[in-house]
Amino acid sequence: MKTPPIVSPQEWEEARQRLLVEEKKLTRARDALAAQRRRMPWTAVEKTYEFEGPEGRVSLLDLFGGRRQLILYRAFFEPEVFGWPDHACRGCSMMADHLAHLAHLNARDTTLVYASRAPQAEIERLKARMGWTMPWYTITDDFDRDFGVDEWHGTNAFLRDGDRVFRTYFINNRGDEALGSTWSLLDMTALGRQETWEDSPEGYPQTVPYEWWNWHDNYDERETAQGWLDANRRGMEAQDAEQRGD
Repeated sequence: MKTPPIVSPQEWEEARQRLLVEEKKLTRARDALAAQRRRMPWTAVEKTYEFEGPEGRVSLLDLFGGRRQLILYRAFFEPEVFGWPDHACRGCSMMADHLAHLAHLNARDTTLVYASRAPQAEIERLKARMGWTMPWYTITDDFDRDFGVDEWHGTNAFLRDGDRVFRTYFINNRGDEALGSTWSLLDMTALGRQETWEDSPEGYPQTVPYEWWNWHDNYDERETAQGWLDANRRGMEAQDAEQRGD
């Protein structure tokens, strides 16, 4: 293997700083793209869809779990898929292995679920074998065909206004490979991360960056701990100073 040059620590740091300039450009471009995504038009979901869950039949609206947004990943686990019945699709399984703790998404009023055509008994068995805990439903109608995920994986984002449901975005192919973290999933939704630094349409929900973060088993706290607020303030001040070059 032909390796890059071996240099001194000082030369290495200089090279890292040069590359960091390009990486910052990529971060800003990604933020700008997410801002455009938050301004995408929506399309109303007029058709009724039903899924089979652990407790019986539920509607697409039920999948929101009372929250404002829904992210629905179509995972391939059914008789025609390689690996059946012991495993789901290898790529879909890698996606499942990368999935962040859902409490952080829930804290941003967002629900994530998986859906496949496998029966619930097989889905529960697979989840137990693989150590997965995400909600996972059985498709019972034309949902996969209507939303572009009948022959390939894909992730749809929805938003509800009362009982009305809107499709706000869709990611598939290599776009899916970046998903899994709380941030990448929120970035594909209509409301984004819901933080004050984001370029969002007027009136969108936003809170101070980082302050809403919590341990995944402590989101039921009524107020943010003062210690965390103090630490966040110091971090933000240090970040601002770095950007100013102080």
